[in-house]
Amino acid sequence: MGTNNIYFLEVLEWLDDTGLEMVHRLPQEGSGDIKYGAQLTIRENQAGVFFYQGKAVGVFGPGRHTLKTANIPLLTKLASIPWGMTSPLRAEVYIVHMKVFPNLKWGTRDPVAFRDAELGLIRLRAFGVFNLRVVQPVLLINRLVGTQGIYTTVEIEEYLSRVIVSRFNDYLGENLDTLLNLPAKYDEMSRGLAERLQKDFSHFGLGLTHIYINAITPPTEVQQAIDDRSRMGVFQDMDKLMKMKAAMAMEKSSETGGGGLGMGLGLMMPGMLSQYLAKEAPAGKTAVQCPDCKQPVPEDAKFCPQCGHQQVIFTQCADCGKNLTPNARFCSRCGHPAHETPKPKHCTACGAENLPDAKFCTDCGEKI
Repeated sequence: MGTNNIYFLEVLEWLDDTGLEMVHRLPQEGSGDIKYGAQLTIRENQAGVFFYQGKAVGVFGPGRHTLKTANIPLLTKLASIPWGMTSPLRAEVYIVHMKVFPNLKWGTRDPVAFRDAELGLIRLRAFGVFNLRVVQPVLLINRLVGTQGIYTTVEIEEYLSRVIVSRFNDYLGENLDTLLNLPAKYDEMSRGLAERLQKDFSHFGLGLTHIYINAITPPTEVQQAIDDRSRMGVFQDMDKLMKMKAAMAMEKSSETGGGGLGMGLGLMMPGMLSQYLAKEAPAGKTAVQCPDCKQPVPEDAKFCPQCGHQQVIFTQCADCGKNLTPNARFCSRCGHPAHETPKPKHCTACGAENLPDAKFCTDCGEKI
């Protein structure tokens, strides 16, 4: 601490003893005075992102790095020349953990609405776990940490839980007419929902490795209605069944010594998605692919040898998902403003707030 209450961060490193923190900012509160030439240490399974005036200007892999123009060429223009590159910079460094984070929780904080063709409007509760890892650290910070103001793993977990619940609700609304047909949709839902979530997570620079659903619970009265419906299907031809059994009993009365009806009815209600909902992915690191053309590239390559696309994604178009260059003002594919963040979508029926591209309202079940 100096006489003018200015401190200089000359050694930057982070070791997470808990193993639960996904993103850590140095300094933890706001921008700090990072001295030109400061030493940045990035450990295995970490990535460091240097931010200046709210923009990412450098990305660092494992190792020890000196923060100067050799590593961050933009510092020549960003730092003021009159100080001869000796002045501290008002900047911050985000250190991102690249390992797999297992057993993150997802679930419905409030029951989601589903319009069942047979049972009417019902509300469902669902919960489970998922595993994820960071694949594009800059995109994670630009799209989730910076835009949403989310820094801790708990906050990231809570936000992604909302995304999963919204996509689950959309999938039910688009592909399921009634809960009575749910058992026949297990495999189809496993594939479709996992693929949709992979796409959603990729927009945040994340990779979904596994997702499981532990339970889907309709209200008690809905479970009773399903039981009643099953019984009605069994007993709707009871009159014919009784006549047939009586005839069979009379025919064999001489052999059995009497007549009677022996009717054991075992009623079993199908489990509500007891199977896990997942698209298996390898637990270890997968082959490095270009985020734009999906062709294999060397692990330490900065640009794709096939299409020339930069391997570190800084931002994506909020409208079409195109990977954009750091200084792009408009999307080269659709022309949408590059830095315009998607706004929440409000249901026209009940006014509830939903995710920007939600298709069905989680509050009333109506199509948005």
